[in-house]
Amino acid sequence: MAYTQINNNQKIGVSIVGLGFGESVHLPAIKANPKFELISLWHPNSDKLKETTDKHSLNYTKDWESLLNDSNVKGIILATPPEPRYNLACDALKAGKHLLLEKPVAINATQVADLQRLSLKYRLSVAIDFEYRAVPLFMQAKRLITKGLIGQPWLVKFDWLMSSRANHNRPWNWYSESNKGGGVLGALGTHAFDMIHWLFGPIEEISALSSTSIKERIDLNSGQNRNVTSEDIALAHIKIKGENNNLNIPAQITLSAVARQGRGCWIEFYGSKGTLILGSDNQKDYVHGFSLWYTKAGDSPKCIQPDKDLMFNKTWSDGRVAPVSRIHDWWAESIKDGSPMIPGLAEGFASQKVCDAFKESASSKESLII
Repeated sequence: MAYTQINNNQKIGVSIVGLGFGESVHLPAIKANPKFELISLWHPNSDKLKETTDKHSLNYTKDWESLLNDSNVKGIILATPPEPRYNLACDALKAGKHLLLEKPVAINATQVADLQRLSLKYRLSVAIDFEYRAVPLFMQAKRLITKGLIGQPWLVKFDWLMSSRANHNRPWNWYSESNKGGGVLGALGTHAFDMIHWLFGPIEEISALSSTSIKERIDLNSGQNRNVTSEDIALAHIKIKGENNNLNIPAQITLSAVARQGRGCWIEFYGSKGTLILGSDNQKDYVHGFSLWYTKAGDSPKCIQPDKDLMFNKTWSDGRVAPVSRIHDWWAESIKDGSPMIPGLAEGFASQKVCDAFKESASSKESLII
C-alpha cells in the first residue's frame, strides 16, 4: 500500500503502540497537537490496554491486524521495547502507515536498512525520536558551533552518568538482555552517537569498552535470579570526520546507568577559539535543567540562552513532552508535504551502525573503522 496524500487542513490520525514511554510522553504530546487526531492505543496485553484506555477515556484496537486495516490510522507511533519493533515496523510500512519509531530503531543496522528500503518503496515518512535535536539549548549549541563560535573543534568530551539501574533490587526485564536491545548503549548511546553526528559529523573510528556491574536481577515471574547480559557501563574513544570530512576530531564518551550520585549529562566542546559546555545534573528529568556556557579564550564563562525562535511554545511538567511534541510537528510536516524526515531512518541507521561497531570493538578489543 503506497503513500496517501493528506492535505494541510486534515488532521493526521495516529495510533500509539506501547504503553510505557508511549503513555507518559507521546500521548500528552499528541493530544495537545492540533495537527493530529489520536485514534487509538494498542498493546499486546489486553488487560493493560483496557486499563490504560479507560484511565484516559480513549479508544483501543483489539489486535494488530485490525490496527493495520484501520483506514483512519495514517500514522503509528511505535514506542515498544526494541526487539519487536522491527517486525511491527515492517508490517506497518507494508500497510501504508507512516511511522514514528523510538530508539534504538532496531536490533542492528541491517534491520534499519531494511526499513529504509520499505519506506522508500511505499513513499512513507518515518521519524526517529532523537528528541535532543529538538531541545532549545541543544539547538542553540548546534547553531553556535555551525557559526564557528568555538573555531576549529579540537576535542569533544561527553559524560552521561545516570543512576537509573544502580538499584540491585530493580527487577530483570528486557533491558537486562543484550539481544533484546537492552543496556545503556541502546538507552543512551543511540542518543549520544546521534548528537555527535548532528553537531560535528559522522563517526569514522571507535575503540570501545563495556561492562556489566550488576550481573543478576530477580525475575518477578519465576522468583529466581537471572543473568544480565546487557552492559550498564559503556566507554568509547572515537574519531569524528568533521565538516567536509577534512577534520579528525577526537572524542571521549562515558555512559553509565549505575552511577550513584552521577553528575548527569555533560557535553564539552573544545576548539581553537573557545569552549562550549552543555549540561545538567537533573537525574529525574533528562530535558529540564540544562544550561549552556561559552568561554572565549582569556574570558570568563558566559551563560547562553536559546534564541527566541528556538524556544518552546508550550511546556509540560515532564520535560520530555515538549521536545517530543516538536518531533511530532516535524513528522507532520514530512507526512503532509512529502519532504524528507529529519531525524529519520538515515539518522537512525548512522547511530545504529556505530552501536554495532561499539559491540564488535568491545568484544574484539580492537579499534574499528566504521
